[in-house]
Amino acid sequence: MKRGIGYGIAALALVGVPFFSGEYYINLASQIFIFAIFAASINLLLGYGGLPTLGHAAYLGVAAYVPALLHLKLGLGHWISAPAALFGTTLMACAFGLIALRATGLGFLMLTLALSQVLWGTALRWVSMTDGDNGLRGPARPFNLDDATSFYYFALAVTAVSIWLMARFVASPFGATLQGTRDQPRRMSALGHDVWMIRWVTFIYAGFWGGVSGLLFIYYHKYIHPVSLSLANSAEGLLAVIAGGSGTVAGPIVGAAVVMLLKNYVSAYVERWNMLMGFVFVLIVVFMPEGLVPGVRRLWRRFRSVT
Repeated sequence: MKRGIGYGIAALALVGVPFFSGEYYINLASQIFIFAIFAASINLLLGYGGLPTLGHAAYLGVAAYVPALLHLKLGLGHWISAPAALFGTTLMACAFGLIALRATGLGFLMLTLALSQVLWGTALRWVSMTDGDNGLRGPARPFNLDDATSFYYFALAVTAVSIWLMARFVASPFGATLQGTRDQPRRMSALGHDVWMIRWVTFIYAGFWGGVSGLLFIYYHKYIHPVSLSLANSAEGLLAVIAGGSGTVAGPIVGAAVVMLLKNYVSAYVERWNMLMGFVFVLIVVFMPEGLVPGVRRLWRRFRSVT
């Protein structure tokens, strides 16, 4: 009951943001939504599957490049380019999963990084196709979402559906087996579960939602650059999950808000904002090693027990 009331208050607050904020803050909130989907897709692998990845930006970048290329090179509209981007990203996740899941732990981390770096290098050097370091101008936003408020509500709706579907995924029996492969892979295998297949399906599912964030990214910025495929972008998503609390639904959302606020808002006032971001994450790891969301819950339970 209390959780439902909390969700209702949060929903009303998010719906009311454009009525009480200027265009800058509306755009900032839209960027947080996009990054929250990206971080939540990483959380499927890291938090629930125990598979740390540093190559997830590949799915965001490819899903953003495909509509831009199809629009500029072939003149195709959103009804073709958007499904093509999601299908291509999902197919790429299928192939990358076959390679990356040959290892776990540090090996998996390095394989995902290597695959992502190949795409980053391709986007940077294939100038005739991607314009290299100049980047590509993307297509116009769909559904006439040209103003900040209309795109905000579009991004909010897509984010709400995305987070809900990912939450349903991890709360399902399949999600329970996924968490079992994270905690006791040998025992799950002995019980008859195909550990590799469970991880592969999750890898594909996470890649799909990374592609969704990429589509929103190109629609928001109307521009795509090779940096979107870079290690830095993947690392920021990974940091968001760790800071907010891996293995929780709300953790990646909170972590995404922290990263984007530091990156886009604080950087306007602090020249060395990267140093500040590092300091903030050090504080989180030291005082709330489980992440902000589980840490705040722990402190709240302790406060309730005292009072």
